[in-house]
Amino acid sequence: MSEIRDLLIEIGTEELPPKALQSLSEAFSSGICKGLEQQQLSYDSATPFATPRRLAVLIKEVATMLADRQTERRGPAIAAAFDKEGQPTKAALGFARSCFVPVTDLGKLETEKGAWLVHRSTQPGKATATLIPDIIKAALAALPIPKRMRWGDLPFEFVRPVHWAVILFGEEVIEAEILGVRSGRETLGHRFHHPEPIALATASEYAQLLEEQGHVMPSFATRRERVREWVKQAADEIGGKAVIDEALLNEVTSLVEWPVAITGTFDDKFLEVPPEALIATMKNHQKYFHVVNQEGELLPRFIAISNIESRQPEMVLAGNERVLRPRLSDAAFFWQQDRKNTLENRLNQLKTVIFQKKLGSLYDKSKRVAKLSGTIAKQLGEDELQGIRAALLSKCDLVTNMVGEFPELQGIMGEYYAHHDQETDGVATALCEQYLPRFSGDALPATTLGQALSIADKLDTLVGIFGIGQTPTGDKDPYGLRRAAISVLRTMIECRLPLDTRQLLDNAQAAYSENGLDAQASGQVFDFILERLRGYYQDKGVNYDSIEVFVTF
Repeated sequence: MSEIRDLLIEIGTEELPPKALQSLSEAFSSGICKGLEQQQLSYDSATPFATPRRLAVLIKEVATMLADRQTERRGPAIAAAFDKEGQPTKAALGFARSCFVPVTDLGKLETEKGAWLVHRSTQPGKATATLIPDIIKAALAALPIPKRMRWGDLPFEFVRPVHWAVILFGEEVIEAEILGVRSGRETLGHRFHHPEPIALATASEYAQLLEEQGHVMPSFATRRERVREWVKQAADEIGGKAVIDEALLNEVTSLVEWPVAITGTFDDKFLEVPPEALIATMKNHQKYFHVVNQEGELLPRFIAISNIESRQPEMVLAGNERVLRPRLSDAAFFWQQDRKNTLENRLNQLKTVIFQKKLGSLYDKSKRVAKLSGTIAKQLGEDELQGIRAALLSKCDLVTNMVGEFPELQGIMGEYYAHHDQETDGVATALCEQYLPRFSGDALPATTLGQALSIADKLDTLVGIFGIGQTPTGDKDPYGLRRAAISVLRTMIECRLPLDTRQLLDNAQAAYSENGLDAQASGQVFDFILERLRGYYQDKGVNYDSIEVFVTF
């Protein structure tokens, strides 16, 4: 009778890419479970573990033996298996030979559709331990790794060099070679707190022993919540509120095995720089969490997560503050230098920035969008010239130092620089709102000029890309055309804008008169938008027949 044991698999590596760690962990655990299920091996549950130096999974209550399998192979029909004298035909003899038995050992299978010869046998179960190595190799080979690397003179490829492997089945080591490393029962703790090997007696003690002895929190989910808790606590202690971005939280969790929160300070003078730039500096370069007061204003404080519990925490704090200072100084320098030149004076620089090889530069795009933006603004009761002005300046911040360093600040910095250049409030706000909505559920442009510019920019892109035959295919949509279409729909519908989409598409195509677009481009985009409209209303729970009546009408 088969027993059950816990199965631990751990692959020890050099530091894994932090932004991919969570997905690699989930895929590895899923791959192991899939392999067990394909072999019809029963188990209770799977717990993934992931740190910068390891991928692991603990499978509870795995059967030690694969159960015996009853097989049934159907042969020729009885009518074709025997002649009139009842002697086996060539068909029956050939089937018996393929089953390695005499004809007399074959059975008979009767159904409503007829009767056939059949061979029934029992395939003895295999020991689970003999199947695990191949399951691991298949799971590793299937990991979503865009670019694998090789190390030393070994023929193996993986996301990072592999240094150790643990395969424990209960108390038993399953011996195998995984990516050039022999499996065993020894794992490694924290690189500094406990660099010595840790021998595991059983699979089930893995997480507890690694944390208590090895100074490693192996569970990604547990470690992430611990980081979240400590960041909030650190902010509370200084009377502020930590702003925790989930993507940053995941990345920080992927960088540490033993997280320790550190609260630091930077010079108040940097608060003269737009807060978005300071936050981008802290998040992107240093992986710090920023802190705000009760009014949501940025405080000159930050919270860093260290990977070591130092005996001299003041030295660690001083080091973090020291490396942040020049980064903030760079942001302050960009802010100072960028304001020496107006957005309008940067317009000609856009001639050197390609929007799309066949569709011209960003300067060309700005000129096209200006016509359409002005038209939409006028139809919405806004000043046409303001719509044109907003579009002409819309991409100028892309050639500033600040946006060059932090591309995610496009539009945001445009609004700041427009205010500095004494552009109207409507134009300045539109420069920021042109990118809205950025993702599903994001806010929509709130101002008329912002709505006009956002719609015009996206329709220009849709018509242009469709016009050169680069329509989305399958899951490939490099220009984000599906997102652009949904954004246009959301803005028009949810902001209740009285606009003729088909006419605006024709206007957008007319602006491309010298680029030789497919004459049917605007019509193709209109059909594309209608398809997205069906999906939009389905997500809202509208009846399918009602959608078809509305769309057809």
